[in-house]
Amino acid sequence: MKNWKSILLYLGVVYIVLLLGPIAGFDLPKILGEIASSPEVLIQQLLVGLVNGALIAIIALGYTMVYGIIELINFAHGDLYMLGAFASLTVFGAFGIQDGAPLGIAIPVMLVGLIVCSVFCAGLNIVVEKYAYRPLRNAPRLAPLISAIGVSFIFQNMGLFWGGLKAFIPVMGSNSAAPKSFPDLLPRVDILKFLGIQTSIVFTTKDLIVLVVAVVLMVLLHLFVQYTRLGKAMRATAQSRDAAKIMGINVDQIIALTFLIGGALAGSAGILVGLYNNTIVFTMGFTAGLRAFTAAVLGGIGNIVGAMLGGVLIGLLSSLSDQYLSSRWTNAWVFGVLVVILAFRPGGLLGENVQEKV
Repeated sequence: MKNWKSILLYLGVVYIVLLLGPIAGFDLPKILGEIASSPEVLIQQLLVGLVNGALIAIIALGYTMVYGIIELINFAHGDLYMLGAFASLTVFGAFGIQDGAPLGIAIPVMLVGLIVCSVFCAGLNIVVEKYAYRPLRNAPRLAPLISAIGVSFIFQNMGLFWGGLKAFIPVMGSNSAAPKSFPDLLPRVDILKFLGIQTSIVFTTKDLIVLVVAVVLMVLLHLFVQYTRLGKAMRATAQSRDAAKIMGINVDQIIALTFLIGGALAGSAGILVGLYNNTIVFTMGFTAGLRAFTAAVLGGIGNIVGAMLGGVLIGLLSSLSDQYLSSRWTNAWVFGVLVVILAFRPGGLLGENVQEKV
């Protein structure tokens, strides 16, 4: 019985790919021809996808940590990341930092902005956990899920209101919903040309800085969870809250700590994305949150390393789709790949295999 289900599943996936591939512009011979004629373009897109994937992975870590601890899909996490970007822009506005500011001034302000927006998002996440999620912890699963969606709308409207406060944020245009310019502070030195390598591939110090900071944050989180006492308590709570209580672990504090770390990572991602893209808008949390959640599911929801892997894969898939297919089909291909992978690995790439036993 199980073998027949697997065969039907595989045939269904193949049918969907063959049916939708031509519609979405997937012409394999044409794509291979473009890659063969311009391999440097492929390398360029891989670099872009790697940087964007690292940023997605930071946001995805917040999703996977919260789900791993209390099995809640915190849909407000993407909008929390958006508020982190607005908080960092407010810090830059308070210090009067503009495009092209000297590095001697910009670096300390960027560090202050990173600390401020991380603390702001961490504190806001703890407040939400205490007053919106904790009272519903033992309620049916639908209740906290709806609560998370409600918090998401509240955060999004906070961003819309915040964007209209000209005293705190430099506004492009009179519309509070318009995108806001973010100071271009990171240096753009072409590393390959600086090293004397003549190529059309562009990899700047801006890309390197964002990538290094993202990787450092992910590595530090992994080490914290694996090798510290609080990290072990978090893993114990994720396995069984009742058993953790018996062992003397304060479960409420551990859950609050999880939201604190997830919020700090969202704030860090907010300032990094602002510095990298140099523009923010109050709706940016929805798109980023959707891709980050997809990355968490793709890698294995509740698995920290899986969230990192999923984020990088989503970044690479998006970049390659934009280049070789069409940007309008990017989300379709990303979620299509997610469906295919979950069809064979329901628990995600690094998650537990949760297929039925027949």
